[in-house]
Amino acid sequence: MSSDEGGGAGAVRRGLWVEEPARRRRMPDPVRASAVRSVLVVAVTLTQATITFFLSLTGSWLAFPMVLGAVAATVVATWAVLDVWITRQTWNQRYGVVSEPSSTARLRRREARRAAKALRTAHKLAGPARIAREDGPLAGFGRR
Repeated sequence: MSSDEGGGAGAVRRGLWVEEPARRRRMPDPVRASAVRSVLVVAVTLTQATITFFLSLTGSWLAFPMVLGAVAATVVATWAVLDVWITRQTWNQRYGVVSEPSSTARLRRREARRAAKALRTAHKLAGPARIAREDGPLAGFGRR
């Protein structure tokens, strides 16, 4: 037994499975499903393109239908890859956006609140803008 096998009496045994924190957050379920779909479609398309290439080299009658299928599969694979991007953007817009104002926006709002408060205070100290009349034209309608 060597010393690094942990056979000593004071050695702490390390488990077989060690949890490590994830480097990146897990993708949301719809985005992950779209990514898996995309990988499968692209893999099938690349396989079909390879087979089409070899059939074309051999001059087989099956090469022409396979070329048509490979072109169609390329269009589908392109859409599948775009679908991952679109699904990710949609998910971020619906659920993933955390609205945190920047320090500049926060400072501007604070200044605007202070200015509004100072204006209200100035209006209160100046008193009423006009004196209400008891016998004005609207006195007969109940307004004073």
